Amino acid sequence: MKYSYDQLHKFTQSVLQAIGCSIQDAKQAADVLLSADLRGVDSHGVARLAGYIRLFEKGRINPTPEMKIDHRTRSTGVLDGDGALGLVAGPAAMKIAIEKAKDVGSGWVSVRNSNHYGIAGYHTMLALEEDCIGISMTNASPLVAPTFSRERLLGTNPISVAIPTNEEPPYVADMATTTAANGKLEILQRKKQQAPEGWIQDKNGVVTTDPDGVKSGGALLPLGGDREHGSHKGYILGSIADIFSGVLSGANYGPWVPPFVAFLEPDPNPVGEGIGHFFGALRVDGFRPADDFKNHMDNWIKRFRASKTIKGHDKVLIPGDPEREMEEIRKKDGIPLLAPVVNDLKGLAKKFKLDFKA
Repeated sequence: MKYSYDQLHKFTQSVLQAIGCSIQDAKQAADVLLSADLRGVDSHGVARLAGYIRLFEKGRINPTPEMKIDHRTRSTGVLDGDGALGLVAGPAAMKIAIEKAKDVGSGWVSVRNSNHYGIAGYHTMLALEEDCIGISMTNASPLVAPTFSRERLLGTNPISVAIPTNEEPPYVADMATTTAANGKLEILQRKKQQAPEGWIQDKNGVVTTDPDGVKSGGALLPLGGDREHGSHKGYILGSIADIFSGVLSGANYGPWVPPFVAFLEPDPNPVGEGIGHFFGALRVDGFRPADDFKNHMDNWIKRFRASKTIKGHDKVLIPGDPEREMEEIRKKDGIPLLAPVVNDLKGLAKKFKLDFKA
């Protein structure tokens, strides 16, 4: 079934207000979740709403946080999220980074004591409005085995970079540092489909296509899948996101990151506070006149779009193209939801005595 953006946004905001979030925070969190659905990143949209409520009921999310900045300089700072939804702490930190960039040319803010922050690209795109390059990364549930390991030591740890343009749509890279994000695995589980080879290894370190392989003690694989296809590079990228997000901020890192998934519990001996994020904003005119840069970004994009393609493909994509195209379609035609997600939303409606029309 398909639902309008406005219907899902209003319902999401109502659920979050029902657990005690302010109107402002509930709206901000709903903005982040629904941006994922609009852009076709279904794994990080309203499908995750029930998961956030589960964490709240376990006392792991503070709906009324008092966030504060620690260890600040003119260009850097650490935001203590006070257990906030990452959907709230993330945008707050990104906006601080942007303000620092407007002041001194660049801004860098790490976050501790937070939770899952939705799609990384939402946060970086905030910088585009101020002619800044945005950078965003986070650590996540420890579901990923480093190259040659059987242990789950890292998260899917996404990295996003958004770059402003003039006439062309902006360049927006948003990627997990694993072969696939865990949310895509959850979609396969709901559809009862097998996973592609190279996504997962079982508890013995053998590649499997069982979509429940991680739940059974296996692990997601770093980007590349195996050493011969560059999994060590995915492992490196994931570790960079973990160190910048967790070690630098004072959040948990590696296997101590509190998990979002229901089948894992937090480590009883944490090494930090909550989940960590890292944000950066670079003012373009700190390097060259903004219009010059954006005109050359247009030129860069046009040249790549004009590239000769291999058989079976009619164009070369620019990072952000598929999501932007999907957003245009879903704004017009509505957002499709799988039956298990609809059932979750109906369950939330019943729990909080809200109206959700299927």
